[in-house]
Amino acid sequence: MGLISLLKKSKPQRSFKQTISEIIGYTPKKIYLFERVFTHRSLEKVDDDGRKINYERLEFLGDAVLGTIIGNYLFTKMPVADEGTLTQMRSKIVRRDFLNHVGKSLNLYPLLQSRTEKNQYSDDVHGNIFEALVGAVFVDGGFLKCRSFVERKVIQPYVDLDDLKSRVISYKGTLVNWFQKQKMTYEYDVFEDSGANKLMFKAKLFVDKTLVASARATNKKKAAEKVSKRAYFKFADQMQEKKHNQL
Repeated sequence: MGLISLLKKSKPQRSFKQTISEIIGYTPKKIYLFERVFTHRSLEKVDDDGRKINYERLEFLGDAVLGTIIGNYLFTKMPVADEGTLTQMRSKIVRRDFLNHVGKSLNLYPLLQSRTEKNQYSDDVHGNIFEALVGAVFVDGGFLKCRSFVERKVIQPYVDLDDLKSRVISYKGTLVNWFQKQKMTYEYDVFEDSGANKLMFKAKLFVDKTLVASARATNKKKAAEKVSKRAYFKFADQMQEKKHNQL
């Protein structure tokens, strides 16, 4: 078989524009925006005016636009929910680990151009790229195209409102909200508590001046969340009973 025959049978590689078109669902007008989505700051690229070229500004915009789209969706789908409930539901959808999952599902990471070894990045880079992509779609295609993209890639495949209502994302946030509504006093005492080989932190939670739980973790935030989770299950029955009585 000759070289010409082999070339005819080989599958041509997709261009960057074709790849992006398949991801976002339409042909982009300003392809340079999407090239920027996959440009990491480590490349130290700048334009003719010396302004940095990377995904970070688009990530900032995408974060805001995504929050607006999700907020509008919840406002429409939950017509009797109060501001606090809507805020909590939005937080559950746009939380970092969830956006990381969306970014991974879209297989965005292989497109990232970087000078740093990719295995040095945390999982957050997946969510960062996705937010930058949302920002690029908004600038390139406008709000309606961006909303359609978010609905297809985020809301339709992943958002189940009934499931989200019962899911606890932040035990500390849930408890604090409960304590405040019940007019209960609470205090988190988090302090350094070094272990044998590494620095640790211990958290104690006092409710109405009574110690209800304690926990240790590698940083203050994790320790506070861990002790909150332990305390949550001590108050879970009371919280459910109160919620049931309000229905």
